[in-house]
Amino acid sequence: MSKRTILVIGSNATQLEAQGGGTIKIGQFLNETAVPLMALVAAGYDFILATPTGEKPHMDQDSDALIYFANDDDARTRARDFFNNNASMNDVRTIRSVIEEGLDRFAGAFFPGGHAPVVDVMQDPDAGEVLRYFHAHNKPTAAICHGPMGILASLDNAREFRAALIDGDKLKARELAKGWQYAGYQMTVFSRSEEAFAEENVFHKKLIFNMPDALEAAGGHVVNTEQNFTSFVVVDRELVTAQNPMSDHELAAKFIEMLGTVA
Repeated sequence: MSKRTILVIGSNATQLEAQGGGTIKIGQFLNETAVPLMALVAAGYDFILATPTGEKPHMDQDSDALIYFANDDDARTRARDFFNNNASMNDVRTIRSVIEEGLDRFAGAFFPGGHAPVVDVMQDPDAGEVLRYFHAHNKPTAAICHGPMGILASLDNAREFRAALIDGDKLKARELAKGWQYAGYQMTVFSRSEEAFAEENVFHKKLIFNMPDALEAAGGHVVNTEQNFTSFVVVDRELVTAQNPMSDHELAAKFIEMLGTVA
């Protein structure tokens, strides 16, 4: 019997704007999606996957790599099979339809990573409604790597806030973010130096804005580990955030622990 259900907020984005024009191919990261969800299922939880359009998230092809699975090909294969074939991963809903059926049935919410949430989820009004409900009811909310950018959807002016970030207008962004429900929370996200590595070695392009800067402009207290690409998770009240792909197992463990205190 399930211990209750987790709401997973996925992204439909496949392209991210780059500085100076052009785009970067993106998607949902394989291990940052599958590893925590497999752990939740093993712990007795069900999940419902919802996205802005109701379509299944696209897997970031760069994430289908052994480096994200400690060079364990069996682990990568299990994650890939889960992402591709798990029934709940393929029974995708719109976020709006899930809201209309009621959010009280969910024990917690999870925002997987990959750069995709930076495009749609962070400015999606339905994702914002979910976050405001979960915050008001003190329900555990977890996010990994770029997934924490999704919690910015809870801003009253999320679209305008994102536009201000793109314009480099930090003063306007801070003004738009006043009263954010997570202001003052400690949180983590893909670090500036990790992003710089990705820009130089993977994308060969610069991103439109910096993730820690964005969360700090909204009022979050961002902390990162000094050693890039090592596991790091921050827990503050009902919010659990993880810095990078290597944090997948630790995030799952701490999220499940928190769920156990409220389930």
